[in-house]
Amino acid sequence: MSTVDAQSDVESGHGGRKVLVIDDSATIRQAATLLLKENNYDVVVAEDGFSGLSACAEHKPDIALIDVMMPRIDGFQACALIRNSEEFNQLPIIMLTSKDSEFDKAKAKLVGANEYVTKPFDREEFLSAIARAMEIEQ
Repeated sequence: MSTVDAQSDVESGHGGRKVLVIDDSATIRQAATLLLKENNYDVVVAEDGFSGLSACAEHKPDIALIDVMMPRIDGFQACALIRNSEEFNQLPIIMLTSKDSEFDKAKAKLVGANEYVTKPFDREEFLSAIARAMEIEQ
């Protein structure tokens, strides 16, 4: 797998909030991007935690959606690193993962995640989690 720096898929002109999607699954990145764009969010994607950290610094998103199981830097590590940065310690973070154990949910809270959504995600659950994490109305 190539380690392309975070690819930007930002659409201008929406005036929406910027969402960073960090997931090693191209299918999940594509599904999340389509759903987010339908709801007037601008989207930046990254294929792993390392690229995601770079994308966060470069694009300064309003929220980050982070998969747990990824190569190089996993989602828990990426979340903890974002939380420990002075610039992004208040960034809303949603863990987006297929891991549904209480242990993983507790670990996500421990590293600073605001929300935890399991895959495959339901459209309404996904959008509601984003709204709660960003404290905005749908």
